[in-house]
Amino acid sequence: MKNNREKVVIKTSIISIISNIVLAAFKAFVGLLANSIAIISDAVNNLSDALSSIITIVGTKIAGKAPDKKHPYGYGRIEYMTSLLVSAIVLYAGITAFIESVKKIIHPGEVDYSNLTLIILVASIIVKFILGIYVKKKGKEVNSDSLVASGSDAFNDAILSISVLASAVVYILFKISIEAYVGALLSIFIIKAGIDLIKESVDNILGVRVESELARSIKKDIVKEEQVQGAFDLILNDYGPDKYLGSIHIEVADTLTVADIDKISRKISKNIIDKYGVILHTIGVYSINTKDKHIMKVQRDIQKIVFSHEGILQMHGFYLDDKAKEISFDIIIDFKVKNREEVYKQIYDEVQKKYKGYHISITLDVDMSD
Repeated sequence: MKNNREKVVIKTSIISIISNIVLAAFKAFVGLLANSIAIISDAVNNLSDALSSIITIVGTKIAGKAPDKKHPYGYGRIEYMTSLLVSAIVLYAGITAFIESVKKIIHPGEVDYSNLTLIILVASIIVKFILGIYVKKKGKEVNSDSLVASGSDAFNDAILSISVLASAVVYILFKISIEAYVGALLSIFIIKAGIDLIKESVDNILGVRVESELARSIKKDIVKEEQVQGAFDLILNDYGPDKYLGSIHIEVADTLTVADIDKISRKISKNIIDKYGVILHTIGVYSINTKDKHIMKVQRDIQKIVFSHEGILQMHGFYLDDKAKEISFDIIIDFKVKNREEVYKQIYDEVQKKYKGYHISITLDVDMSD
């Protein structure tokens, strides 16, 4: 699977490189003949696209290296760095196009569009749209942010070429040169696209919330196990596209033995890695009281206290040890609540006041996944 993904990324990038170099050569030739700064800038932009594809290939090859002692989680995250570089190139291309357009507005020059110019521009638009669709589709198929960024850039180039073509038509028909103004306007959109891509790349480097669908699906499959009554606290650490290592807590009855829990944990780990490719290196356990109706009533009473506060997303892992006089459970408070620690303290004080003879242990969990 990993080797197939690498082949797809490299093959797609090579196609993009060849296409952009050919387009850049034709555009540079036509741009010089027509004395068009817009076409020449477009040619330079195509060369930057080829550079982006080269960076994508290098990043994919490095990311495919096997884990070693220094990097036991592998090199997958290097793809997020290359995606950031590609995004920066998109931003640079937009800024450069804007500067050149402004220069052309201040110091306009004579342009000379020919039939060859129009043919090259039309061909460029068609090629770029097809290339954009192809590269972006392949990027989504193999979850490659770098390819998705390159595909988006190809679409931007097609739009830029359309503006140049429109400017050429206006000039031919009315002898009015608007290419510099159109180029400046469209370069702003390219700059915005570059900034958005950079934000996305930085988010991936920092670490983002696991996709809701994936988190819910994993938890749903885990609770399908006959003796598992709940799945909570799913944490997935991303070490590259589709490379997850994580942990989870499961709720099981307090009547199970260690051997029973070990068997359940091993089965869960195997099922999840086979179905999702996710490695659950730790499966923690919450013990559920099943023998005492009084304890179950205490749990319901405490739940009322907890959920009387705004922003409470979840309460789980409840356990009461009557002999040791200990009550423990976890709560999750929404990130939107500014004073999460204060809410936690209020809940703790209210529970402790109601159950004075007990040692209360409340863990404030983080809202890591849906």
